[in-house]
Amino acid sequence: MKRFFLATVAAMVLMSVAPAGSELRAQMTVVKPDQNSSGKWGFVDEQGKVVIPYKYESVFVFTTEYAAVKRNGKWGLTDRTAREVIPCKYDNIELFSNGLAKVKMADKYGFVSKTGRVLIPCKYDEIYSFSDGLAKVKLDNKWGFINETDRMVVPCKYDEIRRFSEGLAEVRLDYKWGFIDKTGREVVPCKYDKTREFSAGLAEVTLDGKIGYIDKTGREVVSCKYDFIYPFFDGLAKVKLAGKWGLIDKTAREVAPCKYAGISDFSDGLAKVKLDDKWGLIDRIGQEVTPCKYDILFSFNDGLAKVKLDDKWGYIDKTGREVVPCKYDEIWRFSDGLAKVKLKGKWGYIDTTDREVVPCKYDEIKSFSEGLAAVKLDGKWGFIDRTGAEVIPCKYDNADAFSDGLAAVMLNGVEFKFDKSGNKVE
Repeated sequence: MKRFFLATVAAMVLMSVAPAGSELRAQMTVVKPDQNSSGKWGFVDEQGKVVIPYKYESVFVFTTEYAAVKRNGKWGLTDRTAREVIPCKYDNIELFSNGLAKVKMADKYGFVSKTGRVLIPCKYDEIYSFSDGLAKVKLDNKWGFINETDRMVVPCKYDEIRRFSEGLAEVRLDYKWGFIDKTGREVVPCKYDKTREFSAGLAEVTLDGKIGYIDKTGREVVSCKYDFIYPFFDGLAKVKLAGKWGLIDKTAREVAPCKYAGISDFSDGLAKVKLDDKWGLIDRIGQEVTPCKYDILFSFNDGLAKVKLDDKWGYIDKTGREVVPCKYDEIWRFSDGLAKVKLKGKWGYIDTTDREVVPCKYDEIKSFSEGLAAVKLDGKWGFIDRTGAEVIPCKYDNADAFSDGLAAVMLNGVEFKFDKSGNKVE
């Protein structure tokens, strides 16, 4: 992307960035642009003292130790002592990056050093910063790479070229993509419709509308036959073929056949799969731990997953066993070993073995707080403990949860508080 200075002078004044750190502040005296009556620009310090003379047609603020300045229609760089480290002779200039400043002259680009020495002459249509000793350049509408001595390592012959990843870069020639190494050798010929950069030794490629994977030698380790492929994660990738999803490993072996309407990401070694509008679970070897029979299957939490079957709710464990059979009208998440459930219109609590710790007899029930839960029976509220015992009888018109050992209740329009023994507190 071009980062040349095209902002207005007014915008420049607003873009000042204060350096951080006492040592940096000492090295970078605060100066700001200022304009005199003749319309020339210079820099003054915080007290208004002129630090850099009024001789420039345009300037930019100091965002590093240097600022871009324009004199006689040309750009250069000055430091905070008024020394022009790069003389004003360029049509455009960028600040230093890795010790080099990108410059433009006669519609061509190059690089100069902090001493003003021309390292890369202004001869390229476009040039990018160096990375790992190479810079991407454009010449006669074609792309290549040069090294820091301006030697053409990769000839400017490609229509498009991308960054190196794992030692290889994507290149496009005559509408086809391939890969080159840092010597310019075409490791993978330009024959693919699309490519993605290498990651963990593999790159996704598309040929005739189908997707596969190649290794760094160009070998198709996964043949181009899939409609869609997700990136590999922990050695497995989700693939789509003829509208169905499956799993493959890095040897292209189908760990799970492409028969599912959907596959989730793996979590704790299990993935949800959908078949014929029903959900089940598979493990990392493709085995169906839980058959696809549930209408809804939630993610696991504390080793259990909430499931729905024939409009009833239950829980399964990671072996697929129904630890809580699908028999409840509603079921809540387990908390401290208990879950709120609704059966035949009444509420209670069960433990993880499906034992009714609190029988399903209450019209309404609230979550436990400080060991007690408010329950409603025959229109009245009371409190139970975690064994299901009614610690405070259901005789109140309303009740709030316990907080700091006290609960607010209402009886006959009067609100008051009592403790966990049911004693009224004034």
